[in-house]
Amino acid sequence: MGHLTRRTAMATGAAAMLAGCMPSGGSRGAPGDGFRPQPNPAYDAWVAAFRERAVAQGITRATLDRGFRGQGFLPGVVERDRNQTEFRRTTEDYLALVASEDDIATGRPRVAAARASLAAIEAKSGVDADVLAAIWGLETRFGTRLGEIPVISATSTLAWEGRRGRFFEAQLVAALRIIQAGDTTTGRMVGSWAGAMGHTQLMPTVYEEYAVDFQGDGRRDIWGGDPTDALASTAEYLRRHRWERGAPWGMEVHLPEGFDIGATGRDSRRPVSAWAAAGVQPARGGELPDHGEAAIHAPGGADGPAWILYRNFNVILRYNPSVNYGIGVGYMADRLAGGGPLTRAFGPDETGLTQEERVELQELLNRRGFDAGTPDGVIGRGTEAAIRAYQQARGLVVDGRASQALLRALRQG
Repeated sequence: MGHLTRRTAMATGAAAMLAGCMPSGGSRGAPGDGFRPQPNPAYDAWVAAFRERAVAQGITRATLDRGFRGQGFLPGVVERDRNQTEFRRTTEDYLALVASEDDIATGRPRVAAARASLAAIEAKSGVDADVLAAIWGLETRFGTRLGEIPVISATSTLAWEGRRGRFFEAQLVAALRIIQAGDTTTGRMVGSWAGAMGHTQLMPTVYEEYAVDFQGDGRRDIWGGDPTDALASTAEYLRRHRWERGAPWGMEVHLPEGFDIGATGRDSRRPVSAWAAAGVQPARGGELPDHGEAAIHAPGGADGPAWILYRNFNVILRYNPSVNYGIGVGYMADRLAGGGPLTRAFGPDETGLTQEERVELQELLNRRGFDAGTPDGVIGRGTEAAIRAYQQARGLVVDGRASQALLRALRQG
């Protein structure tokens, strides 16, 4: 993907979707200059006016002083707010970014260490433990990337910016209430660029309503090293949005030759018996489980990977409305449960290259001294910059585009 940080592909946090906000998960590295407070008189004036509104809502002046100490305007969050990868990336690219073999390998030992807690949470809530673990994985790479951006700065910046001002002002007030209640401190309250927090990236208002003290130690701690309270809080969110105990989210299926691709889509729901009669079959054999009406999702066409989606898939989308996110969670959950990779590959993309060929192209660019970043088959800005540098060095037309012709040239040296 080359310099397109994989976490910019992530979605964070329950209820971020209520404002159409798809924040990124924890950053891979330290935030850049855009995520350090910058002078902004207009923002400062907004904060001064906000303080009075906050006092009227029960926030003490001492809490405001404590909450805003060291905080400030972050231009980077405004830029990130307009770059929401879940909706722009193909499903193939999205899975490569958030549910790669490396991600799965990272997750398995961490999930194994949390398995007892996950089992206890599933027993109480009814929410599938592997789905919870998958959300943990997509949101913060299993707690290894919780985010480093101060929540007060992020939410106040987005509230001031105004595109979703009311939503983010409500998040800011909720964050201050959390500090005022003593659940955490301003210094510990860090997360994504949009203010999502903790192992499963809860927005402040969602924390207030759904966070639970599963361990019974008197604290709802979603920020610490132990993910139990965060996982239980996410389970509570899904449970209260009517997760069906014992039912799957979906499964990979194969579509028959000549299948009407126009019948697919999350809103085109039919009885499972109708899909079976149309020739839809589980990718790994057997019969389609019948858990009520279901939809078929086939982003790569009838010959590519496809899934049957049950009601619980829509519950996952209450956590984040991106269909890519839901597929990512489901796929990761299946892999964590011991399932294998997809049984069908996506075909060539608009560049004419398959994912394997795009990986090869990136590897060859790196080998030739043109930094394309991690070879993952995702053609991001870093790969495009490497292509332009290669084209310029070789006297080719400089357009930054991946293609079969470019791959052939790279193979030749």
